[in-house]
Amino acid sequence: MQYLQINGGKKLSGEVSISGAKNAALPLIALTLLSKNSVNLKNIPDVADIKTLSKLLENLGSTCEFLGKNELKIDTSKVHSTMANYDIVRKMRASILVLGPLLSRFGHCEVSLPGGCAIGQRPIDLHLSALEKMGANISIKQGYVVATAKNGLKGAKIVFDKITVTGSENIVMAAALAKGQTHLINVAKEPEVVQVCEVLAAAGVKISGIGTDELIIEGTDRELLNVSDFSVISDRIEAGTYLCAGAITNSKISIKNANAQHLSAVLLKLEQMGFGFEISDEKITLLPAKTIKPCEIVTTEYPGFPTDMQAQFMALSLVADGVSVIDERLFENRFMHVSELARMGADIRLNGHIASVYGGKPLNSADVMATDLRASSALVLAALVASGTSKVHRIYHLDRGYENLEEKFKALGADVLRRNDG
Repeated sequence: MQYLQINGGKKLSGEVSISGAKNAALPLIALTLLSKNSVNLKNIPDVADIKTLSKLLENLGSTCEFLGKNELKIDTSKVHSTMANYDIVRKMRASILVLGPLLSRFGHCEVSLPGGCAIGQRPIDLHLSALEKMGANISIKQGYVVATAKNGLKGAKIVFDKITVTGSENIVMAAALAKGQTHLINVAKEPEVVQVCEVLAAAGVKISGIGTDELIIEGTDRELLNVSDFSVISDRIEAGTYLCAGAITNSKISIKNANAQHLSAVLLKLEQMGFGFEISDEKITLLPAKTIKPCEIVTTEYPGFPTDMQAQFMALSLVADGVSVIDERLFENRFMHVSELARMGADIRLNGHIASVYGGKPLNSADVMATDLRASSALVLAALVASGTSKVHRIYHLDRGYENLEEKFKALGADVLRRNDG
């Protein structure tokens, strides 16, 4: 097992480049199942989740070839299986994204249920009920979703009971090959969902309302698409994490290849805490604060404050002058990093889905354990300002979503090393 060894107390400086967005790349990899030609996906992040989904597509009969670390060529023309098996799906919940494309293309698929998730329940009932409205017959057999639509999916009017990112992506992809018009209401507006729509539109699918919560999609009636090569958008969560690294050490740093528009909620919160910015093209420079002020955060769907940045801002709140309040509205178990931060001297008090963070108290080094992807980044941030040497264990969570993490932190001047246990 590997861990990160972090010597705290160092100011940061310099700049890092932000990688492609994992949460955009995953549905776009699944989208290639709708293509009749091979597709080159550029700006793919070199992280574990990408390799997992690529392996799943290969198991279905696709060819996936990495052209260097950050470009992936996928050809799904010879897909011969429509069964996404448990061994791969259990490793990553996003594997459910193959459900819509497989069903719309082949009229049948069997996809393992994703199972539990460390940060809380993320049921796929919204995916399944939408597909049923499009004419699919769905049953659960021995832990698999068995879906059939012998004559293809049909367009329908679908209102999502609540906003779902992967649900929106799955049904948008399913609607692309359906027969007739699909009208989706209460669609997620995340940039990752928008890029799925944009790639489909560029491939000839008529989609109106891109970027809004209401989409009208004219399906091709199972005619496969001619998908052009494209580049994945930059990762707004990685960008936000490095901005928080600069903020927690109160250092001037820059991030390149970042989209400030996608980061509006994060930048606004950092401004409220006393930090400034210089923004030009795809570069954002964080300017130190005279005093780091406490904050109030309520996580919500885009364009609101992202739940995937909650843990990082909790770490940042530890150095603020006062009490910050964080209200986690989206996931019930997303405070698991609190007990690990407490090992470093953090004073955080929980009341259900609300955390009160008493900032300004010194942090000490400790051995801590990552519990999920974003929680582990919060522990890294706290270790940057803790006195002494901390060890962050179970960093396979980090490797799921952050490319070249220790190299990027070293480029900013942090003292971070990857080591092996034993």
